[in-house]
Formats: sequence, C-alpha cells, structure tokens
Amino acid sequence: MIRQRTARFTALLALPAALTLVAATPALASGAGGEHSGHGGNSTASSSASTAKEGEAYQIDLEALNGSGATGAALVSFQGTKLTVKIEATGLVPGQPHAQHIHGSTDGHDFSCPDASADKDGDGIVSTAEGLPQYGDINISLTTKGDTSKDSGLAVDRMPVADKDGKLDYSRTIEVSQDVVDHIKDLHIVQHGIDRNDDGKYDFGAGKSELDPKLPQEATAPANCGMVKGAAVGSMPVGGVETGTGGAAGTGAPGMVAGGAAAILLAGGLFAVKRRTRTTTSGANRLG
Repeated sequence: MIRQRTARFTALLALPAALTLVAATPALASGAGGEHSGHGGNSTASSSASTAKEGEAYQIDLEALNGSGATGAALVSFQGTKLTVKIEATGLVPGQPHAQHIHGSTDGHDFSCPDASADKDGDGIVSTAEGLPQYGDINISLTTKGDTSKDSGLAVDRMPVADKDGKLDYSRTIEVSQDVVDHIKDLHIVQHGIDRNDDGKYDFGAGKSELDPKLPQEATAPANCGMVKGAAVGSMPVGGVETGTGGAAGTGAPGMVAGGAAAILLAGGLFAVKRRTRTTTSGANRLG
C-alpha cells in the first residue's frame, strides 16, 4: 500500500514542471518500503543522514492508533532553526482539543510508532504511558500559541480543536534547537484524543488518564502516529500561522507568496493524494 501511495504521489508531483523534483523523486522511492534513514541502524550514520536540509519539506503520514480512524499528513521544513509544521488530519473527535507533539530522540536513540503489542494491560487501548517506550518522550509540544516545550504537553487550552466533522488543520513556525534540525528524521508526530465509546466527546468511560487524573484517558490516548520519511519531498514555504484552525493570516501569507506556486501545489497535492489513496490496512503501525 505504501508503494502504491508513493507512486501516485510522485506521479502527481511530476505533472507541474515548476516543481522540479528530479532529485527528490528517487529519494522518495527509496523510502517507500516503510523504512526511513533516521530510525534503526548505526547511530553515527543515522545522525549524519538525518540532518534536515534548509528549505526542503519532509513528509509524515499519520496512521491511526487505537482504532481511532484518525489519519492525516504533515509536512515539516526548516529555515535555519525555525521549524514550520503543517498538519491536516481527519477522523478525530469532533469539537475536542487534540494534544499533539513531536516525539523521539535527538541523541541517537531509536524510537518508532507503537503497535498493538504496546498494550501491556490488555485493555484494548495503548495509553500514552504504554506507547512512550516505543515513540519516546515529548520533544516539542505542537501548541497553537505560546510555549512549545515538554511542559506544555497537556496544555489542552492551547492545542488545536477538531471541527464538527473531525477535521483538523494546523500550521505554525517555531524556534527549535540545532539538535532538532540535525535529527529531524529520528523524530515523529503523535496526535492524541480518541472516542472509545463513540459518544462524540471525551469521558471517563475508559478510566482516568495516567498523566493527569483530572483528564479522561480518552483525551490523552494516542490517536495516530507518523514517522518522518527518509527523504525530503521538495520545497515548502517558510512561515506559518500560529493557529490550530488553519487560514492565511499572520506570518503565513507572506511565506506562501514567497514560496511560489510550486510550493503551494506541493502542499495541496500531498493532502489531496493522501485523502484519495488511503485505504484501511492491518499493518504494524495500526491498532485495531
């Protein structure tokens, strides 16, 4: 399925001549088997291979966890130590905030998205605590404004909210450490918040969150996870809007214009293809 998705994505990018992705296409194909150079293997080689190239965008496919049905796509890019993160996700709990973070290691440790084996207590839910050993600690909290450190991991008042249809658009540019730039391919995105009993909201039916007993487990359990692909997929406009609901405002609009039509088509094409070609699978990174 990943090969089919990558082939269609590559074909779409090849259509507009303005995209000029001759160098990116073979690199993307080399990561089509689900591997990416930042995870697994020798840590020294991984470190040198995982450094981000300024102005290039890296693709992340968000795959559902805990039977949430929440999937999506993300693009990340750098301008120096300024990180732009753009996410589009669907199938989330409507009208609810969804904590989201960049997890993983910047010191050579290998982490990945969890599978069903992480459910140690057998309750059918991979909780945040159960998933942590596989996807690693919080590196960056993808809030809509303010602090983005680990301390804001549960700042639900500053996390993006899914719309009435369970869709979530997020775009923000933030300052990060050089370690994040150097190890971008060792990192991955996790979005949290599930609706175990399908009542359209977070409740305590599945118990309390082990992270904060004032929150239900549904609010903090991981809904999806995606690892950075092993190759850049092209150029992404620098800048972003500090909001969890999308829109062309603030610093985002100038960046889009400066990036040109090719960059806009790239971002739009990625999410369009993701929506059309995603099919339900029982792969290792999906939980039933």
